[in-house]
Amino acid sequence: MKAIVCEKHGPPSDLVYKEVPDLKPGPKEVVVAVKACSVNFPDTLIIQGKYQFKPALPFSPGSDIAGVIKEVGEAVKNLKVGDEVFGFVAHGGFAEEVIVHYKQVFPKLPNMDFPTAASFMMAYGTSYYALKNRAQLKEGETLLVLGASGGVGLAAVELGKVMGAKVIAAASTFEKLKLCQQYGADEVVNYNEEDLKTRIKELTDGKGADVVYDPVGGSYSEAALRATAWEGRFLVIGFAAGDIPKIPLNLALLKGCQIVGVFWGSFAMRDQAANMQNSIELMTMFSEGKIKPHIHKVYPLEEAAVALQEMMDRKVKGKIVVSV
Repeated sequence: MKAIVCEKHGPPSDLVYKEVPDLKPGPKEVVVAVKACSVNFPDTLIIQGKYQFKPALPFSPGSDIAGVIKEVGEAVKNLKVGDEVFGFVAHGGFAEEVIVHYKQVFPKLPNMDFPTAASFMMAYGTSYYALKNRAQLKEGETLLVLGASGGVGLAAVELGKVMGAKVIAAASTFEKLKLCQQYGADEVVNYNEEDLKTRIKELTDGKGADVVYDPVGGSYSEAALRATAWEGRFLVIGFAAGDIPKIPLNLALLKGCQIVGVFWGSFAMRDQAANMQNSIELMTMFSEGKIKPHIHKVYPLEEAAVALQEMMDRKVKGKIVVSV
């Protein structure tokens, strides 16, 4: 089979498209013939050796997959060859086939095409876990989403509206903010043109945001924390800006707020029952037309490096997908 292979840590241009051995599942695993795999920001880190987990070289990046089951392990009873599924793997998705533990795949909904299914699990799983489990977002609260036009950010905008919050979307261009408005944002802030802290205070009548969703990091994090309400919750999602901010902890004391870490991948492994419940609720929302990924662009497998570079350059609105 063909795959995108990381043979040495480095930029996307170092990745190799090559023939690799076919896969055989373990007793509790399935082999999925990949039809689509979306690109996520951690993919750009893992190929550079900068992610929390460092797979042994060589490996294929790619986590969010959708496809058709090709082979099942002997202990797998709930899945069969030919089932259309989507799911999550630590790496290996940018390939014609991938091995997945049977608990990490779900039946693809009939009204989902493969690119949509491959864009679903990580973005919505992360954002729902963040807002529901970690922030306990309540109806009527104000949610500030940084990097709101990205994959997880746009999912947070959608879910915030479904959960009854007032959503303020912050992004770097008016074009990106226009998409956020289409996905339900009540207010928008261009943090390249406006002072983030001042504008959030204005939009909340001086109170500040009850929940801040931050997948960006860098210089925007402290400004957003300073615009957090009393007893607010500041969600640390990631660092797309590249810099991990050093936050003055006296801000948390003065605001009585919480700085809350969000690591959905670890949650999904540690509490599979709770993650399954979240996934069921998300699929119900999709079936009811309440949420739907925005597909920015689809690239063929051999051009996965181009897709990854576009993600690194922060040009993507919503999700970008590699099609197999």
